[in-house]
Amino acid sequence: MARLSTIPFFKEPGIELAPFETRCHWRRFDENEVLVDFDDVSTDVYFLVTGEVRILNRTQSGKEVILGEMRGGAFFGELSALDGVGRSANVTALTRGELCVVPASVFRQMVFASEPIADRLFRLLTKRVRELNTRLMEHALLDLRHRLYAELLRLSVPRAGGGDERVVTPPPYHHVLAARIGCRREQVTREFTVMAAEGLVDRTRGALVIRRPDLLEARVAEALREDS
Repeated sequence: MARLSTIPFFKEPGIELAPFETRCHWRRFDENEVLVDFDDVSTDVYFLVTGEVRILNRTQSGKEVILGEMRGGAFFGELSALDGVGRSANVTALTRGELCVVPASVFRQMVFASEPIADRLFRLLTKRVRELNTRLMEHALLDLRHRLYAELLRLSVPRAGGGDERVVTPPPYHHVLAARIGCRREQVTREFTVMAAEGLVDRTRGALVIRRPDLLEARVAEALREDS
């Protein structure tokens, strides 16, 4: 069985993967290794098998904005494979891991040859556009406090046995949250002090607990209504 078939994106493709796999290669990476950098001319697509990476952009002044993180099963680099334009973001490993490197020509051939693969790509790109639209709206209309609320809700998952509570695991560093929402670390620290005093959040061993996600959601919705 072709190893490519173990990657979720290539599951049940309706085509034989073996001829394509011979033109791909697998490699391991180390923590803090730069996998893709700004303006790189490479066009390969990278499929994460194991490990975690961070995607970020950088302004001309050197300020970094975190776009997100990816774990095993995700992939990046597809935009350059589709349009041939240089890389628009930096991707750096947060942990050790392994990835499959698919040349742009191979990726495009598989997309054109397989309707299931093409459908997954279309849905993924559509999802990313919608997510970017949401974040652009938040940056345009929300102040720092409400952008932080929205980002914490986006990062969180339901807490097991915690009723309506949600958790962010592991708890995010303040400077990382600042880079995600476009502010300074000190501002995030001040907002957490306020939220803790209100009983909205609590830090436990290994997790940030959001006690009242319903209230954060309501505040974000109200702020968006006020600015619409």
